Amino acid sequence: MVLLKRLKLIELLVVLFLLGLVVFSCDSGPSDDNKNPLKIKIGQMIMVGFRGLELTSSNPIRDDIINLHIGGVVLYDRDIPDGLSYRNIESPEQLRNLISSIQNIAETPLFIAIDQEGGWVNRLKVQYGFPLTVTQQYLGDLNNPDSTRFYANRTAITLKDLGINLNLAPVVDLNINPNSPAIGHYERSFSADPDIVISNALIVIEEHHDQNIYTTLKHYPGHGSSTTDSHLGFADVTDTWQHIELEPFAAIIDSGKCDVIMAAHIFNQNLDPNYPATLSENTVTDILRDSLDWGGLIISDDMQMSAISDNYGLETAIELAINAGVDILLFSNNSTTFDPEIAHKAIEIIYQLVQDGKISEDRIDESNLRIQALKQFLN
Repeated sequence: MVLLKRLKLIELLVVLFLLGLVVFSCDSGPSDDNKNPLKIKIGQMIMVGFRGLELTSSNPIRDDIINLHIGGVVLYDRDIPDGLSYRNIESPEQLRNLISSIQNIAETPLFIAIDQEGGWVNRLKVQYGFPLTVTQQYLGDLNNPDSTRFYANRTAITLKDLGINLNLAPVVDLNINPNSPAIGHYERSFSADPDIVISNALIVIEEHHDQNIYTTLKHYPGHGSSTTDSHLGFADVTDTWQHIELEPFAAIIDSGKCDVIMAAHIFNQNLDPNYPATLSENTVTDILRDSLDWGGLIISDDMQMSAISDNYGLETAIELAINAGVDILLFSNNSTTFDPEIAHKAIEIIYQLVQDGKISEDRIDESNLRIQALKQFLN
């Protein structure tokens, strides 16, 4: 997998121009709204969850992909808002067909994402016909490279076979609070020791890269010390977060093997007195991009989580996140609500924010370059 993180945007622009992957505006303007170059670039910044075990003609995700040009989808097995035990995943053959049908209607290849950490956070369950997985804590307690490689390889091969190209894993949070309702409680962290986290996470990443699958480090800048869950409400780690929680992110960035980093909705007054990480320019740009030297893709945690939705309006949250430096906004449609129009709403909000001068088109172009830089290697 080609290392892109240290390329300057101007160099990346030249590469993508030669490959014909960058969308540029024309003075003559688009013939219709679906071909508006700015909206196409904005659409690429949106990843959404959807309902359906197959792609029917009436499924709203068709319009999201064909006409709104969204950049990706995220898959789930259970539908939380409806309390159903099914959503997108029933069996390997069914899921393989669903993903293929979705990619076939996309003008630009989609990121097909899933949270396949293993153990508790595991969308591809044995009951659906998929291989057994274990938690990251189990692997960290063993701290045996062969064991971690075995399970990571099994996961990566499974994802490759299905057509999934982006795993929203590994978790590189430190297990500082074993009772953390978001991390420790579900055994999602390899360890409280950053060296154990780094070494095991790198094995997971390597095995995914061998199958041409991208990985995502989460949850920046560290969720492992939290005493509350950002899925359920405001998560303040001001008194618990430690600077050591940045070490896994820094080390894996320096290794050259980082693909994507997920920004968390945690609030830390010491990093930003006003906003949680996802909405914080100081946390995302000043620290992650400038201090840790990360020039690659940043995705938000689910923008519909209560930590965001209960405290910020949709427009405000979107404006802050993009200006903070986030490239892809994730709307899982699987927390407290399902909104089939969320992609349309988000794109229209961003488009209007650009028209109003609240988000610059240059900022949109920066994200588009990072997105297409990874997409050029999708199969």
